[in-house]
Amino acid sequence: MTWAPHVTVATIVERDNCFLMVYEESDGKKVYNQPAGHLDPDETLHEAAVRETLEETGWKVQLTGVVGVNLYTAPSNGITYFRTTFIAEALNHDANRPLDTGIIEAVWLTYEELLERKDQLRSPMTLQIIEDYRAGRRFPLNVVG
Repeated sequence: MTWAPHVTVATIVERDNCFLMVYEESDGKKVYNQPAGHLDPDETLHEAAVRETLEETGWKVQLTGVVGVNLYTAPSNGITYFRTTFIAEALNHDANRPLDTGIIEAVWLTYEELLERKDQLRSPMTLQIIEDYRAGRRFPLNVVG
């Protein structure tokens, strides 16, 4: 048996005390998550984070740091996700850009609004990584390739 974790990226974008989130459909439920997705072949983690953020939110971002690298095994399917979460600055928004399939909308939510939606978060990692970020956990971009 081969164990193959899924390599994913996510991006924390904060502006005016709000976090850029995606409201999406996943496994038949509507949930909130950071802009996130899988690493594509021949792509760096940095490139994947910028691409996924644009595809899921319409926002072009500039990466500024890394919050952390986490493992999460989803109870719904048993898949283990190896996720690198980046910090980014919002540069500009293309409101006419179609969003990825499954994305209902991109939204800006305060930390308090996220807490109110705790039961609607895609995974416990969604809030945990924001709490790590709020606690000042930051690493330079070159900590990952």
